[in-house]
Amino acid sequence: MPYFSVAFARSDAGWIGTETDLAEVAGVDDITDIMRETAVETAGDTVVLLIEQEDEWFAVVRLDDGGDARVFLSDPRATQTSDLAHMLHDQIGEIDEVPTDDPVGDPGLLADLGTEPARLTELGERRFPGDALSVIAERAGFAEDYDRLR
Repeated sequence: MPYFSVAFARSDAGWIGTETDLAEVAGVDDITDIMRETAVETAGDTVVLLIEQEDEWFAVVRLDDGGDARVFLSDPRATQTSDLAHMLHDQIGEIDEVPTDDPVGDPGLLADLGTEPARLTELGERRFPGDALSVIAERAGFAEDYDRLR
């Protein structure tokens, strides 16, 4: 399945975005390695990865300096058809035998970047993934770069 993914690293000069290639990742450790490389290249301490797959689901992964990856997945049913969604869901650790369509993960991972937990959950439930990521990018302050990379 085609997907779009972009990482934004916060630096002293603001957010710096770069498109990422997740085609060869075998697990969340590979994803966090890519995010850490983005942070090193930009001297950023916070990296936010936005992923959207065929306008079916989206995920947000956040990595702060020295911390573990935090994940929000808009539709856990995507784990049935997407290896990438399954990897991300494994990181969350809430795998049900019969996934619901309710978003899972850490809805508070973007609270300090302008998207409160209730708003992120609402975006996961009610918006098309591409539209939801645009709202997240706007609230965090990197909408212009997100649109350029999109």
